[in-house]
Amino acid sequence: MDTHTYPVTRTDAEWRARLTPEQYAVMRGHGTERPGSCALLYEKRAGTFSCVGCDQPLFESKLKFESGTGWPSFNDPVPGSVETTTDRGYGMVRTECHCARCGSHLGHVFEDGPPPTGLRYCINGVALKFEPAA
Repeated sequence: MDTHTYPVTRTDAEWRARLTPEQYAVMRGHGTERPGSCALLYEKRAGTFSCVGCDQPLFESKLKFESGTGWPSFNDPVPGSVETTTDRGYGMVRTECHCARCGSHLGHVFEDGPPPTGLRYCINGVALKFEPAA
């Protein structure tokens, strides 16, 4: 993780206790889940997708779309919930997105999404939890 201080901080031991090994590898180690492996990819109900690491609401289901990539995709996050940095890993330059509250890696954002934003927030499903609308 970078040196930015987030409102929610935990020790490495606390993160490991809170997250599954797969969640830890993705969210704290900047990994990627296997495409098509998360049930949230198929979630279609109205509701909110939040960060597993700190419960921050990140994406509303009304902005979720099927991108065909194998990961949950969204047009836009909840305002102020997601921050971005430049990711130069794997010989590419991409825009990483992470939770603004705890700094956990969520996925990447690409400029190949549908209108109105033209953005595709490609998010690891294991970094999310879903709360159906009341």
